[in-house]
Amino acid sequence: MAGTSDSPAAARRITRVTSFDVAEEAGVSQSTVSRALAGDTSISEPTRQRVVAAAARLNYQVNENAARLRRGKTGTLAVVMICRAGEDRKDLNPFYYSLLGSTCAAASARGYEVLVSFQDSTENFWGHYQERRKADGMIVIGTSENTPAWDYFSELDAETSWVCWGAPSDAFPWVRSDNEAGSTLAARHMLVRGYTNIVCIGSETSPQRQFKERYDGYAAAMRDAGREPLLQRIERGLPREEQGRRAAAALADSGQPFDGIFAVSDEIALGALKELERRGYRVPEDVGVVGFDGVRAGAWSTPPLTTIEPDFEIAGTLLVDRLLAAMAGEPETPRRAPVRLVVRGSTRP
Repeated sequence: MAGTSDSPAAARRITRVTSFDVAEEAGVSQSTVSRALAGDTSISEPTRQRVVAAAARLNYQVNENAARLRRGKTGTLAVVMICRAGEDRKDLNPFYYSLLGSTCAAASARGYEVLVSFQDSTENFWGHYQERRKADGMIVIGTSENTPAWDYFSELDAETSWVCWGAPSDAFPWVRSDNEAGSTLAARHMLVRGYTNIVCIGSETSPQRQFKERYDGYAAAMRDAGREPLLQRIERGLPREEQGRRAAAALADSGQPFDGIFAVSDEIALGALKELERRGYRVPEDVGVVGFDGVRAGAWSTPPLTTIEPDFEIAGTLLVDRLLAAMAGEPETPRRAPVRLVVRGSTRP
């Protein structure tokens, strides 16, 4: 009769094909089926091909989860997003969502699934993914302002394979943007366009290590140009945009001459832009503004924000590759994602 098979396994009415059925179809043992489909090189090529052909005829699907667990691997990477305590998830810095997307894409390209968790307080801090066999390693991304979170992750078992973005300490296994190079590029861009009294809105003492690096790069460029670096400090504990707004207001009220602002994050820059507009400053004619992070909202501000943008694709790849190196027991080396200047309407053409 058309559509039937004379094979022993197909002769029965099979509702769920197992490795036993494939073994019977191919004329080998079940262990040979498992090893052949797992790519075990001890199985000869003719035997492997016979097993693969039998599996295809029976439409046999390998249970990947079971196979991974037998190998002691889950095939999953955990990504923990650290938020400010009590922060609504929709208010999380959009930079981190961009980085999350590129990290998930890089993990997928390397054959891993991703388990994402948002954590903000002692009630939900959790990083025991490897011990519980939920993931093979962990990537931690987020704000350095949540000190209890970083204290928690710093105390994890020494055998934990992990890497982070946004950590407050160089002792952690980190990946970051090339912050000093980017801020130097920002300051030089403004100097070339005729801005002379350029003020940095940021902090040199913030737990955000990148803020200090960005201030240092700006300061070096200013000194190279024979200019004195000036810092308008942000207030800790506030949303970034509000920090930028208040810092711009304080700068305007101080009487300090300024015609340029380099903000250490785009959200801070966007807050400064709003305050400058409210006070009647023309941007970019009276004051030029440059941010850092390349968040999408900057392209739609008024005027559109000139920014230093990290290569998100490379940043996600660096996080995943450094984690995989740690999982393989390779030496840990800090890595930096390259950045580029994106010129928009907040600086003179």
